[in-house]
Amino acid sequence: MDLFTLAEERSPSGKLLADRMRPVTLEEYIGQEHIVGPGKLLRRAIEADQVTSILLYGPPGTGKTTLANIISHRTSGIFIRLNAVDASVKDVRDTIEQAKQNRSLYGKKTILFLDEVHRFNTSRQDALLPAVEQGTIIFIGATTENPFHHVNGALMSRSTLFQLKPLTHEHSLLAMKRALADKERGLGFMALEAEEEALAHIARMAGGDIRRALNALELAALTTPPDKDGIVRITPEVAEESIRRPTVKADESTQYDVLSAFHKSLRGSSDAALFWFLYAVEKLGMDPMTFLRRLIVMTGEDIGLANPQAMVQAVTAMDAYHKIGWPESKYVIAQAILFAVESPKSNAVAMAIGRTMDAMERLRSAEVPLHLRDAHYKGAEKLGHTGYKYPHDYPGHYVEQQYLPDPIRHMRLYEATRQGMEERIRQNQERRHSPGGDPPA
Repeated sequence: MDLFTLAEERSPSGKLLADRMRPVTLEEYIGQEHIVGPGKLLRRAIEADQVTSILLYGPPGTGKTTLANIISHRTSGIFIRLNAVDASVKDVRDTIEQAKQNRSLYGKKTILFLDEVHRFNTSRQDALLPAVEQGTIIFIGATTENPFHHVNGALMSRSTLFQLKPLTHEHSLLAMKRALADKERGLGFMALEAEEEALAHIARMAGGDIRRALNALELAALTTPPDKDGIVRITPEVAEESIRRPTVKADESTQYDVLSAFHKSLRGSSDAALFWFLYAVEKLGMDPMTFLRRLIVMTGEDIGLANPQAMVQAVTAMDAYHKIGWPESKYVIAQAILFAVESPKSNAVAMAIGRTMDAMERLRSAEVPLHLRDAHYKGAEKLGHTGYKYPHDYPGHYVEQQYLPDPIRHMRLYEATRQGMEERIRQNQERRHSPGGDPPA
């Protein structure tokens, strides 16, 4: 009898190890102690069968569906599962109608578990609202995407959000050891020995995804021929063949988060800025242009005139990417990133833009001072378009005169900092605005 036949006999349903080992009690559940540890709100609600509408948010393989499975075993109500990928508005309405009958005829509550709720468009999510508001159904949604981006605000406000954290390789290691020892649902029925190093490799490669770790363990166990003594031995070499490096998928929320981390790191850490850029491009498959655009914006927003060369480096890096492509342009882009991070910082340009926009909002209209108006036509002098002083005719190529509209003529919109090259600009500004001061250098 081969191992596959033996496994099927032990599991007539033909379920994979990860499904057979899925916890059915909180005691079996691995990880997420911050929400289901002893005394925690969600644990108390599950144990008392008093779960209200909730949203479970976290990366794949962190136990969202498993938590719903545990709730289904603990509740005395009716538990219905739908997947947003293939569920329609009709499915939702049928579920709501069934829930009404369950309550009126049998006095039973209905819990609707909707997996991948972010795949539901607004109209399908809206169909749930009345039933959730009226208590016809208790809603449990699971999503890998940021719910604040993908879940209807009204549905969010009527649900308690629980964020699940990524699991670690220690969690995967614990799950595999349980599976090896379990004779009923796991692999304990086999004459099987797994080296610690082999299990550790699978755990590391699974990246905290317990399902992936268990599937790899089962593949190793069922495809490795036994030794002469009838024992299947899982060695590091076997483990390496059974699990490959995962391909990371960059969902929309992840892209926003990584791009945000990159921009914030540009303000304070060369190491982090370089890491997030290369991680995004090499691991997540994101477009380098996304980061080059952000880099160029950052050089104006966060560096500005403190080091104008930072923008030159960034624009040059974009040009290099267009001309020589990836990965050859990697070095040029990395140089521009590091140059930006290590440059003196100033947000004076951004602040000047903000003050200018505020001033524009306060003014109904901006009247151009007469001496600044166009005077290159006959009759301009009769209209009073005279009095402009040509700065190059004065010492230091500067002369004091009004440039802004009357209501804001004394406003200071751009105030240079003492950072980098802006220190020189600041000195010029101080000379300009000091009574009887020297002209700018």
